[in-house]
Amino acid sequence: MTLGQKIKELRENSGMLQRQLAAILEIGDGYLSKIESNQKALKREHLTTISETFYYSLSELEALWIATKVYDIVKDEKEGLNALKVAEDQIKYIKKQ
Repeated sequence: MTLGQKIKELRENSGMLQRQLAAILEIGDGYLSKIESNQKALKREHLTTISETFYYSLSELEALWIATKVYDIVKDEKEGLNALKVAEDQIKYIKKQ
């Protein structure tokens, strides 16, 4: 699931309209529509507001936000999946140190 899909799910499950959430986030409802359809990126500082609005884990939203950033970097790379595996191995190695 992408961050946009999660935001849409949270919003719809709460019965909130896009324009209502957009107003809370102080962005346009058209921009929120593009975030929910993964056409535009959400600013990281909005994650706290979304977490508080829907009583949803900030750490899970941050993980989805970071995953979106990583995906944008590797999506068109031939060795993108291999690079993700190498990065995972590097993180594990560094954490052992």
